[in-house]
Amino acid sequence: PGISPTSPTTPLPSPPNYEENRVMCWQGLVSACGRYALARRACAMLHVDRNDFYGAESASLSLQQLFEKFRNTSDTPAALGASREYNVDLIPKFIMADGKLVRILTHLKVTRYLELTQVDGCYVTKSGKVQKVPSTAGEALKSDLMGFFQKRKCKNFFTFCEEYDPRNPKTHKGFDPYAVSMAEVFREFDLDKDTVDFVGHAVALWPNDEY
Repeated sequence: PGISPTSPTTPLPSPPNYEENRVMCWQGLVSACGRYALARRACAMLHVDRNDFYGAESASLSLQQLFEKFRNTSDTPAALGASREYNVDLIPKFIMADGKLVRILTHLKVTRYLELTQVDGCYVTKSGKVQKVPSTAGEALKSDLMGFFQKRKCKNFFTFCEEYDPRNPKTHKGFDPYAVSMAEVFREFDLDKDTVDFVGHAVALWPNDEY
């Protein structure tokens, strides 16, 4: 059961005989995962949220909710269409397909209510033009992000990544994965700084160069 922030006196139904009771404030991603985990342990959950929408800082808002949050008005321009046609994310929701969060969400059965879709592509700007970031050997040869010679070098690097198997030393090309840094791998394939930048940040999604 929950309490609407605009109706604080809404009566709550009598909880069943659960082993434990919990009260959770807010409704962000962390609290949502915690709620499902505790609910699966037969805990009664009560959510208290000051917002009239779920998700806190990671919510997806309709057009009217967006105007209320950032412009303090519920009046939306008629030219923008119906409010319910909008679903605006306050923050990007990108998670690694083989990451821990996906396994947590799957274990909690959140995927019954949440649809995970594959990202079609990543894009960056170069010289004022939007360019698709290549993520396969074939795309590397067609990309305008690199010059002629870098295209082939990047293609060779992506081929190495696609064929790499941690359990098969034959695919390591002589690299010791526990001793060699990525900087050394990049030098071996003779990738220049611009290529390394989009591979590390736009493909591998590292926020810095510590990798």
